[in-house]
Amino acid sequence: MSLKFPRSENLKSRTVIKALFDRGGSFTSFPVKLLYIQNENCDSTKAAFAVPKRNFKLAISRNQVKRQMREAFRHQKQLLTVREKPGFSILFLYIGKEKGAHEILEKAFKVLLQKLENKNH
Repeated sequence: MSLKFPRSENLKSRTVIKALFDRGGSFTSFPVKLLYIQNENCDSTKAAFAVPKRNFKLAISRNQVKRQMREAFRHQKQLLTVREKPGFSILFLYIGKEKGAHEILEKAFKVLLQKLENKNH
C-alpha cells in the first residue's frame, strides 16, 4: 500500500462532514478524536483533519497541527485493509490544548485506526 495521501483521499464534502457530526460513530485516543461513517458511495476511505480555533488561536499553529496529523495518518493508514465493502469517511479532530509531539500523534493514530478496523470486522 502506498504511503501517499492523494487528493482523491481528501474528504471535502460539507454534507458528509455534517453527517459525521450528526450520526457518525467516534473513538478517542488523546489528543485525537476520530469520527467515522460508512461511505456507501465510494469504496475508498476519505479523511479530513480539523483543529478547533478555540484551542489554537493562531492559524499558523492550527495548520502546523493539521500537517502533523496528516503525516501521522499517512504513515498509519495501512492498518485499514482494502476490502470490497464500502470505505469510510473519517474526520480526525484534535482535542488537545497544546501541540503534541509527533510520536504521541503516531501512537494515537495507530490506536484509533486499529479500533476502526476491529469495529469493521
